[in-house]
Parts: sequence; C-alpha cells; structure tokens
Amino acid sequence: MTLRSIQLALILIFTVLAAPTRALAHAGHPEHEPPPLLRNVDVDQRLNKEIPGDLSFKDEAGKPVQIGQYFGNRPVILSLNYFECPQLCPLLLKGLSDSLRSVKFNVGKEFDVVTVSIDPRETPQQAAKARKTYSQSYGRGETLEGWHFLTGSGANIAQLAKAVGFKYNYDAKLGQYAHPSAITFVTPERKIARYLFGIDFDPKDVQFALSEASQNKIGSIVDKVMFNCYQFDPRVGKYSPIALNIMRLGGLLTLGLMGTFIITALRRERRQQGGQMPTGGVG
Repeated sequence: MTLRSIQLALILIFTVLAAPTRALAHAGHPEHEPPPLLRNVDVDQRLNKEIPGDLSFKDEAGKPVQIGQYFGNRPVILSLNYFECPQLCPLLLKGLSDSLRSVKFNVGKEFDVVTVSIDPRETPQQAAKARKTYSQSYGRGETLEGWHFLTGSGANIAQLAKAVGFKYNYDAKLGQYAHPSAITFVTPERKIARYLFGIDFDPKDVQFALSEASQNKIGSIVDKVMFNCYQFDPRVGKYSPIALNIMRLGGLLTLGLMGTFIITALRRERRQQGGQMPTGGVG
C-alpha cells in the first residue's frame, strides 16, 4: 500500500464521519442546534416528588382507573410512550422487556410496570395490543397481571408528564410526538426514586433501582444520555438526534474496519519488502 493509497483511505474515512454533520447542515440546522420541535424535549429529574394519585385513565379493557391504584404495595416502573410510535417507543419497550427477563424479581409480584400513552387519541384497543406484544416478549405469565397499559385525556396525560418531568412536543403535520426515552422508578408511596435513560437497560441497574424504590429510598441525579423520539422527515429534510447518532456509529465502525485494513496491509507490505516501509509521493 503506497502513501497515496493511505491518504485516499484517510480522506474516505473523514468523508464517512462528516456525513451526518453535512446532512444536518443541509437540513438547515447547524450541528449544535436541534430542530425546533426537539428544543424543549427533555426530562427534569424530579426526585422525591410525588405523583398525583387521582389522575384518571382507562386500562386495556376500557375500564376507568386512577393511577394511584397501582401503588401502595410495591414499586412501579413508569414509562411514558405511545403505542403507534414509528421509531423509538417499540425499542424502549422491547429493551425494557428484555432487561426484565434477566431481573430476578417478577412483574406482578415484587413490582409493577405502568405504561401510559402520551397520545390522547389512542384507545384501550391499542393498549391491549401493546400489552399482548410486550407480555409475550417478557415471557412470564405474571406480566398479564403486573404490566398495565393505559390511555387517557390530554389534560391528565399532561399532568402526569409534568409530575414526572417528562417534556414532549407534537408535530401536527406528521402526527408524531417528539419525546425523550426514559423510564421512571417510583416508590410504593408514589415518590420518584430514580430515572434510567436510553433504550437498552442493564438488568443490574434495573434490579438495583427496584430495590431502592421498594425500600422508599431516593437515588441521586444521573447523567442523561438522551435519545429523542422523532424520525427523519424527507418533506422538510430534518434528521432526529437518534438518526444522527446511528449514522455516526456506522461511521465509527467503518473507521475501525478501515483502520484495521490499513494496518494489516502495511504490515504485509513491509514483510514483503524485507522490513522496509514503503515510500511514495502524491501526484
């Protein structure tokens, strides 16, 4: 491999890594400036704050319930999603169910999970479908008793989200929500104990957080690695942060593979030339 080949390879690597930045710039947004719909999407960690128990929702069967009835005996993992989410919510809920399979505690016995739709247009029928999907993913019969999927009015959803510190926006043109990806651990007394962020949750972290919450212990503020649920819209040319992160990850993987190829080729060529590094020029 000549010096010119190495230079060309490095140029290609730079091009791959720079592609997400150019894509965002072409969409009319500098890399440091998120699209307007994402600017207020965040989670304010409201540790030790109490979730109001009198907020009314409907369960999967369409039965009126109050959020407070799921507390009192054991801790609760609370997630705010929506069932027709095209991108991040299925990843979060699948990641949660996968993690819970490796936790020694059982849903419906040692703790409960409550998933509330942030979309007031969604119905108990959609909630029932989601319940079936993620109950099967979890694979333990207790889930049917301990993992609840709720729908409700816009006012009650907004009050619950405010209590949790969950900030989201709605894009009327696309009919989609921009929202963060997080789960909240709540004590039996409805006090917020801890947050976990992302779409892939370490079972040890989940088990530790449940143990804390079961003893009414309150954790500390954790660093947020924020994923925002909002997809690329070709009509306006905007990428979401999660799309850019995936593109950057692909670029880093490419960088690693090409770096390994260059090092291997140089070593092979040096062996062929009796230990002498190749020489060459550009032009």
